[in-house]
Amino acid sequence: MTVNQTHANKEQAIKKAIAAVEWQDLRQLTRGQIAYNVILPYPFLLLSWWFASQSWYVLACGASYLFFAAAFRQAHDGYHHSLGAGKRTTTAILLLLSVLLMTSLHSIRATHMAHHRDPLGDNDIEGSLAKVSWWQALLGGITYRLDIYRQGLHLSSRRNQNLAWLEFALIGSVIIVTLILTAFTIATLAILAQVLIYHILTMMLANASVGIIAVWGVHHDCDETIARTERNQLVNLLTFNLLYHVEHHLFPAVPSNHLPVLAKRLDAAVPHLTKQHVLPTMTDIMECINNRWNKLKNNSHHNHDENDCPIRKRFV
Repeated sequence: MTVNQTHANKEQAIKKAIAAVEWQDLRQLTRGQIAYNVILPYPFLLLSWWFASQSWYVLACGASYLFFAAAFRQAHDGYHHSLGAGKRTTTAILLLLSVLLMTSLHSIRATHMAHHRDPLGDNDIEGSLAKVSWWQALLGGITYRLDIYRQGLHLSSRRNQNLAWLEFALIGSVIIVTLILTAFTIATLAILAQVLIYHILTMMLANASVGIIAVWGVHHDCDETIARTERNQLVNLLTFNLLYHVEHHLFPAVPSNHLPVLAKRLDAAVPHLTKQHVLPTMTDIMECINNRWNKLKNNSHHNHDENDCPIRKRFV
């Protein structure tokens, strides 16, 4: 059986398994949930800037992580028009986030839609990192992002291409302004330059790490389904529900707000699709330790046997 046939059979099995899961009611959002979706990342952004202006960089990094994760969720829901906002508002949000995240979200959106059309298939550029080892995914973060830009521009409509080039121009303008500000000795401008340099560097580092976390981490070694998921409530809180990934792939129209509810329904109806988690459980860790220990003992015993006297071994 070819890889494509295996992929097709798995896809058919997944569609058949989820046919009985109710999800249409989860598409609806209240006004409060829409407002939450729209403003979610920005308090963390302002907090990170304030910490950076005070040179409290450890606290700034914590706030920057929360901003990046929240903004990543906002952009992700924006790709699927599940923020609850209109199309023009969503486009404006993606433009703003592109500048703040230092990445072109409209080019990424094109490859993300292709990823959903053929998850982990031959033409899935976004999911390609899931097919390599973890260290290759980690080291390939920068070149991977450039490949996403190139493919995203190729797949985009003319309007989406224009928006992507506008985002690149705005990002370049921010970098140029930052470099100019570093030449000034005025206290206020020096602090502004300090904050901007900190923000640009942290966002570039965060973008380079997206591949290992948001692609390899949620898609590697998926046997029965197309993605992994997570059930640790603290982890899901700190990642703003981004790790409910198999839920998102099965029902991409469901907003991130309702993914925990969807996860419970999937656990009840098709538990075999949600058994592969992003982070290992304690049981998994102990099993890995025991397997490694048993392997070491077996190797030690084998080496000891090889060092025994061959004559004695002959008569044992």
